[in-house]
Amino acid sequence: MTQYTLDATTVANVKTWLEGAYDDETKAAIRKMQAENPEELNESFYRNLEFGTGGLRGIMGVGTNRMNRYTVGMATQGLANYVKGCFAGEKELRAAISHDSRNHSREFAEITAKVLAANGFTVYLFEDLRPTPELSFAVRYFHCHTGVMLTASHNPKEYNGYKAYWNDGCQLTAPHDTNVIDEVLKIKELSDVHWDGGEGKIITVGAEVDEAFMKEIDKNVLHPECIKQHHDLKIVYTPLHGTGITMIPKMLERLGFTNVNVVKEQATPDGNFPTTPSPNPEEHAAMKMAVDLAKKIDADIVFASDPDADRVGVAVKKPNGEWMLLNGNQTMSVLIYYLLKEWKEKGKLTGKEFIVKTIVTSELPADIAKKVGVKVYDVLTGFKWIGAKILELEGKETFIGGGEESYGYMIGDFVRDKDAVGACSMIAEIAAWAASQGKTFFDVLVDLYKEYGFYKEGLLSVVRKGKSGAEEIQQMMKEYRENPPKEINGSPVVLIRDIKTLESKDMVTGKVEKIDLPSSNVLQFFTADGNKVTVRPSGTEPKIKFYFGVKDTLTKKEYFDQTNADLDAKIEAIKKSMGLI
Repeated sequence: MTQYTLDATTVANVKTWLEGAYDDETKAAIRKMQAENPEELNESFYRNLEFGTGGLRGIMGVGTNRMNRYTVGMATQGLANYVKGCFAGEKELRAAISHDSRNHSREFAEITAKVLAANGFTVYLFEDLRPTPELSFAVRYFHCHTGVMLTASHNPKEYNGYKAYWNDGCQLTAPHDTNVIDEVLKIKELSDVHWDGGEGKIITVGAEVDEAFMKEIDKNVLHPECIKQHHDLKIVYTPLHGTGITMIPKMLERLGFTNVNVVKEQATPDGNFPTTPSPNPEEHAAMKMAVDLAKKIDADIVFASDPDADRVGVAVKKPNGEWMLLNGNQTMSVLIYYLLKEWKEKGKLTGKEFIVKTIVTSELPADIAKKVGVKVYDVLTGFKWIGAKILELEGKETFIGGGEESYGYMIGDFVRDKDAVGACSMIAEIAAWAASQGKTFFDVLVDLYKEYGFYKEGLLSVVRKGKSGAEEIQQMMKEYRENPPKEINGSPVVLIRDIKTLESKDMVTGKVEKIDLPSSNVLQFFTADGNKVTVRPSGTEPKIKFYFGVKDTLTKKEYFDQTNADLDAKIEAIKKSMGLI
């Protein structure tokens, strides 16, 4: 049998854990791996689990490179040290903590609470699982200095994670993101962590925050009379075994919807996600049981939230009775269309309102906003940048709504992260509003496309593994910068936006303008026929992503399927013209 050689860092880390003040169960698990699975031992200990700009995310298990009570405690100590340094003059430091339905999430939440309390924080710990947007809200509601959500979002069941928030209820942005990382890296030993000593400083919360959160969502309602008229709209909802079950059915009932059908098989919180291969509403398999129920009861609309209820997937019924899954750009566009249309008709627009989208999101929401005179801000990929823009403009301009192509949306600024609770509420209202006009949610999407053009998006991820792969990806970006395409699929490139150099160049006039964004290794090409290609290397995976946006006219609802197919073909032609397939 071939002898497996452990990495030198693995050997050192294993020695530290076996000789240190770690619990006996952990030490027994390490010895078992030593005897039976040295490869797994190496994976578990060859490095420290990285605390990135969004916090921790990793496979659960024993080891320095795994999510466990020790890595969570040490990360929390680093966060505590940084917050204490930033708010040194405060008499009382406060933190809010929630968690999703994943295995060990409650345990990790309680450890986080204990470490923060031992560091002198008053900690508001939810009594049980709650959605990510409610944690973001709670940070603001209790005037906290920080917050933590224990979740790995829509990752597979083996994962868990730790999202850190600042006092505005937004995930960490500069300079706090990198500064917290620096503090976490300083925590080397278990003895560096204050594990005990905060007795009496942990306050259990629940119903009070639920009520305050729902009251804010109540304020988003634009047509209560439509909800009252169509209260029996058939809605199918699945929480995919996650936190959405705690708030979304309750919120829909509160708004007046009386025919909400929850997928029973997926209603119970369960970190093993037993009924779906992936708890990600972006994937068709995750929506299958909900769509099947919708077909059975002839429902009007379907939605699904991911485990921490910050993303929402939507399915709508077409005129031929078929069910269609909307992509994130389509759902966001309908939300923005409805919000801006109704704000305008109700005379709520003053000229100081704005929406926010990410640079890889469809241009359709921007075109809608421009037509009604509402400002549009583009931000980098990631919802924290939307929150940062809201904070920057707080007290000067009014945020109406925003989102990103990856199924995250936000309406109003009382939450500073993706919010499936608020989004589901608004989607249900739009369906009721459409019904009051003898239409469906699908009809609203068609109306939107008829007025602004049929926009379609696609994504291609090119994977290049290892050191050579990373170098190849960098070379691809270098080539695109030095020799940008003059045309894409036969249409001239008329504008190039380089988010790294922060320059936008009009290829027709030669005019160069500055881009008001943080620098990021992203390139965007816009063509004369209205197409858009964004090239973005992943910051966490060995891949480079290509985002495609195309458009065409839609004159009649009957032409929807053919136009949709034509646009899919156009995206494939663009990939081919760029040598990607």
